[in-house]
Amino acid sequence: MSEHKVVTRAALLLALTLLFQSLRFLIPIPSFLSTFIIGSLVNSALLIAAEKVGLWPALMIAVVAPVAAYFQQLLPLPVFIVPVALGNAAYICLFLASLRWGRVLAVFLGTIGKTGVLYGAFVWLLTFIAVPPNLAAGIMFAMSWPQLVTGILGGLLASIISRRIR
Repeated sequence: MSEHKVVTRAALLLALTLLFQSLRFLIPIPSFLSTFIIGSLVNSALLIAAEKVGLWPALMIAVVAPVAAYFQQLLPLPVFIVPVALGNAAYICLFLASLRWGRVLAVFLGTIGKTGVLYGAFVWLLTFIAVPPNLAAGIMFAMSWPQLVTGILGGLLASIISRRIR
């Protein structure tokens, strides 16, 4: 694929990712439900980017998405950008590294890796950063089993969409 096509596709996928993250501001969805819908859509965009435009453009999207989430006030502290970006990167890298053994295994390993990185990083970070107990509980919940659900659903959605993209 030519370089300009890669850049164009990566830009389109970045725009879609940012649009997906912004849905909570455009459509009144309860926050619990929006976590699953928006998380799944963002994860699908990450995997589609990884598969269709490559590792580096996908990693760029993986980093830009939590930066935008911070500016949208979805991440309460800027330091939280780093673990979210690392979780996204783990999702992409593990997916690509294991794709040769089958899509189902690749999505599963990517999801487990992302969830582990996010949960572990936030457990570690919250030992150093004082946040109100309610906020800490909400963060730890969001970084636990919902990540497994959104990772798997995002992978399923990416599989369906990737088949239709040349």
